[in-house]
Amino acid sequence: MGDQKKRHRILMVSDFFYPNFGGVENHIYYLSQCLLKLGHKVVVMTHAYGTRSGVRYMTGGLKVYYLPWKPFLMQNTLPTFYGTLPIIRTILIREKISLVHGHQAFSTLCHEALMHARTMGYKVVFTDHSLYGFADVGSIHMNKVLQFTLADVSQAICVSHTSKENTVLRSGLPPEKVFVIPNAVDTAMFKPAPLRPSGNEIIIIVISRLVYRKGADLLVEVIPEVCRLYPNVRFIVGGDGPKRVRLEEMREKHSLQDRVEMLGAVPHALVRSVLISGHIFLNSSLTEAFCIAILEAASCGLLTVSTRVGGVPEVLPDDMIVLAKPDPGDMVQAIKKAISILPKIDPQIMHNRMKELYNWHDVARRTEIVYDRALKCSNQNLLERLSRYLSCGAWAGKLFCLVMIIDFLLWRLLQIWQPAGNIEEVPDFTISHDQD
Repeated sequence: MGDQKKRHRILMVSDFFYPNFGGVENHIYYLSQCLLKLGHKVVVMTHAYGTRSGVRYMTGGLKVYYLPWKPFLMQNTLPTFYGTLPIIRTILIREKISLVHGHQAFSTLCHEALMHARTMGYKVVFTDHSLYGFADVGSIHMNKVLQFTLADVSQAICVSHTSKENTVLRSGLPPEKVFVIPNAVDTAMFKPAPLRPSGNEIIIIVISRLVYRKGADLLVEVIPEVCRLYPNVRFIVGGDGPKRVRLEEMREKHSLQDRVEMLGAVPHALVRSVLISGHIFLNSSLTEAFCIAILEAASCGLLTVSTRVGGVPEVLPDDMIVLAKPDPGDMVQAIKKAISILPKIDPQIMHNRMKELYNWHDVARRTEIVYDRALKCSNQNLLERLSRYLSCGAWAGKLFCLVMIIDFLLWRLLQIWQPAGNIEEVPDFTISHDQD
């Protein structure tokens, strides 16, 4: 159990959480579980998912606030700027929070929670899970939002060195404030099958959201060519998205119905059962900060073929992955190479190496160090904080200052209308955690 003197009370905030599944959701869940084991108090705040609204408890006593907001676009809530201030203030006081940890630049709720928390004098940490460009309209807009949020953040975390470089360039954050802590994989859940799939058939697994960013268009060109070159290769494609139609059309056009199996969306609990039915895992992403899917595949003993983009080259040792340019021809060559070295791969040895390389307890201990540093940051008054926002641009800086001044005034009004003393604090209770 962690030292009680250093027990932090952490509020994790993101629009992305269970029952939705993905890299960010898994990261928050596993990190929270390990921090609870280290003796910290962890509360998660997200928006309502269907009928899942209000307060719920998960494994290990993890408390989750599902705010009564419905998702607006891509699991994100509608930006309100100040609409979330009363409820966020109440949760921070009720749970006696000492630090707010926001996840994912896409998350509206994360940006609003960090803004309100800084107004109220809380220390905040932000974790960036994605890479963005600098040219398209969407990225330019997102980069400005990130610059606003990170102008006054205590510390930031990125999941790869490429991601750190990208975040520093986009937000103007001092590099010494940004830490690199990779994702990890639950090796107890993702383990190889006792017996490898036999026969002379080679099965290539794809599990991904079927969207442009994940390289679904590349798959449309790569799969027919690989099937033409290797009559004994079969594909299993798990995932759903707008590009699924293109893959279905490709399968019809090349008469590959018996060699390309489309599973649709795969629940996270069933991902391992799909992975262990194959030999090679194919990732065709066009941009990726880290890619947990590669870790899960390697932990199940699959050789990975992936595009050489973003933080992917940092994830696995060279003998466990074959990298290619995001180009159909180069990817076919990479699959050829992977098929030739497949007999040398021992799934159990690969799994044991993954156990040593990636561990959620290690991620939690490193995150704990970032929390300690954030809590040691000096407190600043409103004027000192406004000077940081002013440096965000000639027009944007003034606009950001105005947003923060209004937020400060609304917070002061809330203090008068509903004093902190009138908000009932939640009594602490601890669940004994067996050390792993």
